[in-house]
Amino acid sequence: MRVYVPLTLPGLAEAYKTGELGAGPVVAYAVTPALREWYLSDDIEELEYAALSRAALASLRLLAADPEAPRRRIVVAVDVPDGAAMADPDRGLDPAALGEVRVAGAVLLAKAAAVHVDAAEAEADVTAAARALEAADRGDDDAQFVVDGADDHELLWYATQEIPNLVGLGD
Repeated sequence: MRVYVPLTLPGLAEAYKTGELGAGPVVAYAVTPALREWYLSDDIEELEYAALSRAALASLRLLAADPEAPRRRIVVAVDVPDGAAMADPDRGLDPAALGEVRVAGAVLLAKAAAVHVDAAEAEADVTAAARALEAADRGDDDAQFVVDGADDHELLWYATQEIPNLVGLGD
């Protein structure tokens, strides 16, 4: 099963150093029944893109909580065994939790398929979105517009062999 783990650049550097994205449970995003119902599509590529987008929003939340982290959203696509990632049924109907899963055991970086990262051109919009996130969560439409502006930037795809170069971005 493919899951999308939200991180920051310092989080990716730590994962590179330790070899794991977390000891578990690790919050990630995947194609869940609730995401399928919300997205109304049977196209697996569209559904996986929706899960990736949900993880990118979660990465933005991590950036909002860490003002020192470089302003780039990071999402690591990882393959985990079927059944290792479970959606919380109590949060399944919460719009903020669409696609959210928890991976019970350690999530090894060696199982990563790819890393998705904002380009340098996205930094200003991602910075503004991280600042506006709290107001958007309270229902401020103008702030939500700013947050949505970060989504206008497609995350770039990187092979896992490029992780050492990526973590050098923060130096």
